Amino acid sequence: MVTKLFALDIGTRSVVGIVLEEQDDSFHIVDLISKEHKERSMIDGQIHNIVSVASIIQEIKDEMEQTHGPLQRVSVAAAGRSLKTSEGSVTVDISERTLISKEDINRLELSAVQNAQEKLLSANQSEEEDHYYCVGYSVLHYKLHGEKIGSLIDQTGKQATVEVIATFLPRVVVESLLAALKRADLEMDALTLEPIAAINVLVPPSMRRLNIALVDIGAGTSDIAIVSENTVTAYGMVPVAGDEITEALSTHYLLDFPPAEQMKRQIAANDSLTVQDILGFEQEVSAEEVIGVISPSVKRLAASIADEIMRLNHDAPPQAVMIVGGGGLTPTLTKEVSLRLELPENRVAIRSLDALSGVSLADHIAPSPALVTPIGIAIAAQRAPIHYISLTVNGQTIRLFELKELTVGDALLAARVSARQLYGRPGLALTVKVNGQWQTIPGGHGTSTTILQNGKEAGTKDFIHDHDVIELVFGKDGADASASVGDLLDEPKPVTFQLNGRPAAVTDEILLNGLPAAIDAPVADRDELTVNPAGSIHTVLASCAAPAADPFSVVWDGVTHRLKTRTAVYTVNGEKPAEDYHIQEGDVIETEQPAPFSLREIANDLNIVCESRADVTFNGKPVVIKKQRTAVYVNGQSATPDYCVHPDDQVEFKSLAGTPIIFSDVFSFTDFSLPSQSAAAYRLLRNGESIRFNEPIFGGDRLEIQFD
Repeated sequence: MVTKLFALDIGTRSVVGIVLEEQDDSFHIVDLISKEHKERSMIDGQIHNIVSVASIIQEIKDEMEQTHGPLQRVSVAAAGRSLKTSEGSVTVDISERTLISKEDINRLELSAVQNAQEKLLSANQSEEEDHYYCVGYSVLHYKLHGEKIGSLIDQTGKQATVEVIATFLPRVVVESLLAALKRADLEMDALTLEPIAAINVLVPPSMRRLNIALVDIGAGTSDIAIVSENTVTAYGMVPVAGDEITEALSTHYLLDFPPAEQMKRQIAANDSLTVQDILGFEQEVSAEEVIGVISPSVKRLAASIADEIMRLNHDAPPQAVMIVGGGGLTPTLTKEVSLRLELPENRVAIRSLDALSGVSLADHIAPSPALVTPIGIAIAAQRAPIHYISLTVNGQTIRLFELKELTVGDALLAARVSARQLYGRPGLALTVKVNGQWQTIPGGHGTSTTILQNGKEAGTKDFIHDHDVIELVFGKDGADASASVGDLLDEPKPVTFQLNGRPAAVTDEILLNGLPAAIDAPVADRDELTVNPAGSIHTVLASCAAPAADPFSVVWDGVTHRLKTRTAVYTVNGEKPAEDYHIQEGDVIETEQPAPFSLREIANDLNIVCESRADVTFNGKPVVIKKQRTAVYVNGQSATPDYCVHPDDQVEFKSLAGTPIIFSDVFSFTDFSLPSQSAAAYRLLRNGESIRFNEPIFGGDRLEIQFD
């Protein structure tokens, strides 16, 4: 059975229409019409003037229908240069759970694809989220704790990461194609991508394991696709192509653009060319001269193409380069590309229709590399077409292009279902400071969202079909974190010991925000928990009412002074412990009542001088002279400095007049008496010199009385 196919290649400079007949997997090109745009309607593969492009399509369609009858459906291609590539990643905390299923991994991958889409949107801030179709993605790496790993299934740890590279097609590219076809009364039969179209006819599956670069050189742009490991790994475009050469000829020979374009096409087939410049002068030039004129432009074009190939191929030259498109016929171009890529000349070649197996041409169609892509579009649309499918996601109608075998995940992406919606929200965490260190109590994990496909539970990797109904039963949010004091601290245990022969015990105290708290008391976010140790020897003696000297006050010259307490004398297991000693289980503590204060000790504590003293010699004998400076009263009665006070005593110190020690004071501390004969003459001496009775003396003085 013969099947008639109609295809269009809508390029930057022209639109090519082609009618093929398919029979037994062979294709015969029946007719081909090419028409150039009347104005600049296409820029970089994107339709900018739908009305103008539609009029050219209408002209081609009308001419074809005169020969081949009504044409209602057509295959077209989206430019590979329109594809956008973006990398994305997602990292999740798995410390509280294990990724036990493939579906968990699939949902992580979906989240990473959404991250790639967000990055693409942030780079193109004018775009909206639904302006891109995801046409496919590949996992770059799985990581555990930042280290690459083969699989995350059943892994445990703190953090898991998935990194992907995703490819997106702007929706406007497809919508503008549909709009132009609709104005020409055509329906899209199938959609393909231009690089895929050329690859499908030039590179059979058995060759796709090789690393090959395919370059489609048109008028305004050169499209590049990299094939490796049985797939297209990268797409690219450089905004220079055949027009670069045409402009060089136009500038050098003063030609209008159409004559310069015609001259370019004739270089390879003629030894000499006759051209007429804009002033009307004709001149004949050799092909060799023309090649020299365009050589700088050819080198620039070759450099741009080769550099983009290297970039797309990770800075390595491919094994071979195939060139198609009318611009590929430019003389010396293949040689310059091979030099730039450092490849042998025979590894860079122009591929024409003679390279297509199972394809024949009508007699009136001349073979040309420019026809590879339009023929490829028709064949690829037949062999690997991209159709629409429609389905609903939670009642929302979604339309998807089958750029690949579509999955539930693709439908969720198109419906703008966030990956975060595939799990319930985790509960809020608690942050509590425990003994100076912050601790976090995580909230509960949410439950997974259940995905139903036509009423049956499905995963994100399950395939979808036209008219499917997908429903999401969203998971429940996790509970907020809660904790009690006992969840963060062990309950303090009592330490038992003996104090003066009696059993006793102490327990550490738990403080919540500075206040005592029970072990079952709830804690709130940003609370502070501390443990107040109760086991130091001083704390124990204080808490167990160990004996100590009771504090009391004294009055000094009308001012009341509080005396320091005197702690008990204590031993632990028969020995004097260190000041920072902490009680241990089973310790034996003995205490003794401290000695009472003497008035002298009290005076020393208050820096009170009770008496002054002078050590002298009198008539050759040592004498200690003391003179009271402060009067001391206990309970209103005069007392000596050696008196020991009791807790109920009222003690008062009064300062006396500050008179110095004089010579006459010595008689109070000796048994010397003056002779009874009052008329006896005598002399008072201090250190051998005369002195009177009322003159001051000092420690170390030598005192004498001499009689005449």
